[in-house]
Amino acid sequence: MPSTVTAIEMNEDSEEGLSPALQTEHSAVVTLHPHAERSQHLRILEAILFAATEPVSLEKFAEHLPDTADIAVLLDDLRENYANRGVNLVQLAGKYMLRTAEDMAFVLRKDIQEQKRLTKAGLETLSIIAYHQPVTRAEIEDIRGVAISKGTLDTLLDIGWIKMRGRRKTPGRPVTYGTTEAFMQHFGLNDITDLPGLQELKAAGLLEGNLPPGFDVPVPKAPNDLTADEEPLDGTEQIPLDMHLPDPDAAVVPEEAPEVLGVPVAEES
Repeated sequence: MPSTVTAIEMNEDSEEGLSPALQTEHSAVVTLHPHAERSQHLRILEAILFAATEPVSLEKFAEHLPDTADIAVLLDDLRENYANRGVNLVQLAGKYMLRTAEDMAFVLRKDIQEQKRLTKAGLETLSIIAYHQPVTRAEIEDIRGVAISKGTLDTLLDIGWIKMRGRRKTPGRPVTYGTTEAFMQHFGLNDITDLPGLQELKAAGLLEGNLPPGFDVPVPKAPNDLTADEEPLDGTEQIPLDMHLPDPDAAVVPEEAPEVLGVPVAEES
């Protein structure tokens, strides 16, 4: 196998016969071996990719490499080197980045329980169901004074605080709603009758002092069995519920401020 003569050895041979000053200047020029140069270029690409906060273009790589470097070939080599690693070199929209290997996604997956604040309409609807159950959607809207916004009942059903109890024995057989055990567990109730009454609500400052004559808070009741005016669900009910849409032929009536248990509240937009 023939020996390889490096640029350093060639420089040493060519220095013979030169003056000391020229020898010093001439010896400062050192050319890397081709394999060492390629390794250095790969390291530069790795450093750029590792520090990048977004995919890197070929033009960006070219700013840090000499004109003689074949960036496309270097990136292909780098992609092959990372093929079986925890991170892979991928090309996205013509640019390059290091990304977690697809088969390693399960290691980094983390399930987080997102806390969502219940809207004012949701709280009003929940309180009406708790105190007036079993209650239909139309009855909820009649008590609030406005139509239930899209998704309010769906959200409460999804949380698990209310349930579809049965169907009212009236024309249209509307679905009736009631609270669940999860509702009582969350609010620290042993029984649904433990909900605060009129005097407790006034003492807590949740009701105005000048209540209208005859105002009263209904006594909550939630029997396990269906009431006399209810019948079992027939299995055709679906969740989520259909969106509440007004009749296009009906006259438009201005909405009034809603009431919760007879107390006017600001209307939700």
